[in-house]
Order: sequence, then structure tokens, then C-alpha cells
Amino acid sequence: MSSLASLQRMRTSASVQRRVSIAIRLFVAVILIVFSVFPVLWMISASMNPTGTLATQTLIPKNAGWGNYRELLGSIQFPYWRWLGNSIKIASITSLLSLAITTIAAYAFSRFRFRGRVTMLKGISLINAFPGILSLVATFLMISQIGDVLPFIGLNTHASLILVYLGGAMGINIWLMKGFLDTVPRDIDESAKVEGASDWQIFTKLILPLLRPILIVIGILNFITTYGEFVLARVLLKSTEQYTLMVGLQIFTGAQFAQRWGVFAAGALIGALPIMIIYLTLQDQIVGGLTQGAVKG
Repeated sequence: MSSLASLQRMRTSASVQRRVSIAIRLFVAVILIVFSVFPVLWMISASMNPTGTLATQTLIPKNAGWGNYRELLGSIQFPYWRWLGNSIKIASITSLLSLAITTIAAYAFSRFRFRGRVTMLKGISLINAFPGILSLVATFLMISQIGDVLPFIGLNTHASLILVYLGGAMGINIWLMKGFLDTVPRDIDESAKVEGASDWQIFTKLILPLLRPILIVIGILNFITTYGEFVLARVLLKSTEQYTLMVGLQIFTGAQFAQRWGVFAAGALIGALPIMIIYLTLQDQIVGGLTQGAVKG
């Protein structure tokens, strides 16, 4: 009888511990959800607040309406759709070019053995240890001087901004791609070489299709980073027509437009839609690419 009672107490204790554990996890999950969702709700509230100020902002504004959205989308002085299109164009081109260059470079570092390979990899890693803001002045001067010779890649051009973004994205992307390539068995390469395939054929016909998960991850990360970048775009772009979305929205928070936070919030919410659609559409590929690429570096 004592053994049965002891067993019953153990089962009861285990059940209580399990319930406490579930309760703690639910409590933490609720806190994290509130912490994540509250800023979004606050932005939605601000975008519908007709006063256009955050000083008296409440979660449920009085006389809520769509006036800020109409002012933003109907304004001739502030071409919101052009800003949004510029951001999407720059982010898309940067992502595609970065994928092409990164894939070829990572394949060379992963599959070939050549003098200076390890040194170059360490150099790439070391360069990425320093924040890009340190080179802001040098970047501005370099683009300005290049523009004197080649105006199409000088200041106030999207081409110059794309080139700067490409330089900043190469390092981490090469390491991420190389880590994924190292998980692909070399037996594939050796079997193809026995059949007479060249290195380029092996890369394009066999290896490249296997890289689809990590290609999607790197492409999305590049797109999101470039899409939301502000400092470089603000320094290199001068005219309103050339502005990206982030630089354009900054106009509404300047001294002259200090009371137009409602319009700013409306623009920020619309601008977040492309990123949200990308995440919801490709979330499975993002998780798969990150976990597979982290297995072996």
C-alpha cells in the first residue's frame, strides 16, 4: 500500500510540475506577444489619429479616420509611391546582384584550394567586424569623386547606392553561403568529374539547384536590410525624386513637419507591407535555409 501511495504522490507531483511549467510558458508567451504587437497597434492608432501628434496619443484615438492616409497618398509635393518604388527597385537589384556574386565566390572558397584562401576568408570576416558607419565619410568622398568622372554612378544616383550596398553585403553573405556549401557532399563533384563534367557544369547543373534554401534566405535578408536602410541613402541621395522610402518618410519628422506624425505612421505601415508579405510567403524556406546553413561552417 505504501508503494502505491508513493507512486500516486509521484504522479501527482509530476502532474503539478507539468501544469506549472505550461502556465509559466503561457505567461512568457503572452508577455512576448504583447511586447511585439503593442508597437504595431500604437502605429496603427497614430496613423488614424486626426491630430497628427504623439503628445496626446492614446491607443484608441478620438475621431479616428483615414485623413492621414489620404493626405499621404494624395500629396503631389511628397511622391510617396515613387519613394516606395525606389526602395523596392534598389533592394531588388541589390539582392539579385549580391546573390550572383556571393554564390560564385562562396563556391570558390568552399570547393577550391588556392593560395591565400584562408587569409582572404579571415580578411572578409575582419572587415565585417567594423560597422559600416565608420566608412561613411570615405564612402561619400569616393562616390563624389567618381561622379566627377562617371556621373551615372555619382552622388544622387541609385547606381552608386546599389554599389555601396553590394560592398557591405558581401562578407556575411559569403560566409553564410560557404557554410551551406560545406554541407553539400563532395562526392557529387567527384562523380560528375568522372563523367567528364567541368567545374562550371557542376556548379550550374548540380550544386546550384541544391542551394535554393540558402539563396532564398540571403536574398530576403539582403532585400530587408537594403529596403530599410536610412543613413547611406540619406547621405548619397539629394533630390526628393530620388529618395528611398525611409529617407522620404524622414521629411515628415523634420522641424518643419513636427506635427505630422500621423502621416509618418501611415507611410510606415504601408511601407511595411512588402516585408510582411515576403515573410509570410517564404517563412518555411527562411527557417530551413538558416538551420541547414548553420550545420557546418
